[in-house]
Amino acid sequence: MSISDLYFNGEHKKEIGHFANIVKIAKADGKISEEEKALLIKTGKRLNISLEEFTAIINNPEKFPINPPISYDERIERLYRLTKMVLVDGEAALKEVKLLRKIAVGLHFSIDNAEKVCDEAIHLVMNDNNLEDFTSAIKKINLV
Repeated sequence: MSISDLYFNGEHKKEIGHFANIVKIAKADGKISEEEKALLIKTGKRLNISLEEFTAIINNPEKFPINPPISYDERIERLYRLTKMVLVDGEAALKEVKLLRKIAVGLHFSIDNAEKVCDEAIHLVMNDNNLEDFTSAIKKINLV
């Protein structure tokens, strides 16, 4: 196995973990809505999740660890994608917000700051901020 294969496999494991977190948020209220399903399919394709992996993750997302990226910008991008799932149906359900905060800690946002970061993330996505503006705003409130 070459170094590039190892890198790809490690990166793919991170993508699987990220997709599993998105699924957890989609399932937080006990069902996956049509909007959530459409976003899951789109996200699965973007992350190169195979049909077999997609099915396994949908059936048991808790089985897959978070595997956060090392890069701070990539962690913020993950937060952005997760927040999009929280709001895909037009509202931020309390169960989804609580889970988002828990996952944010898993993405290495501090326990003390996770609530503030997630509240700001929801506000930014609700106001249709793009990833660049979202990243800038999160960095301002999450002083590392």
